[in-house]
Amino acid sequence: MDKISRAIKKFTSKEQQNIKIILLKIKSGLLNNLDIKKLKNHNNIFRVRSGKIRIIYQVDQDKNILILAIERRSDVTYNL
Repeated sequence: MDKISRAIKKFTSKEQQNIKIILLKIKSGLLNNLDIKKLKNHNNIFRVRSGKIRIIYQVDQDKNILILAIERRSDVTYNL
């Protein structure tokens, strides 16, 4: 089981549904209505905020999306 699957299992079923919807929107490129912000001091790394949940992802030069982390907001959420 990969890191992202394990991270998703830590959330409630309602939060898991919300995360899955957000991941599908990111994958399809429908970024409207998502709270997305580029992280400071990082090239092509962004975060999506949904309540206390943070999804951190990277877009490479070929426009491929790599999910780096899915966590609740804490002091170490953005330590990459």
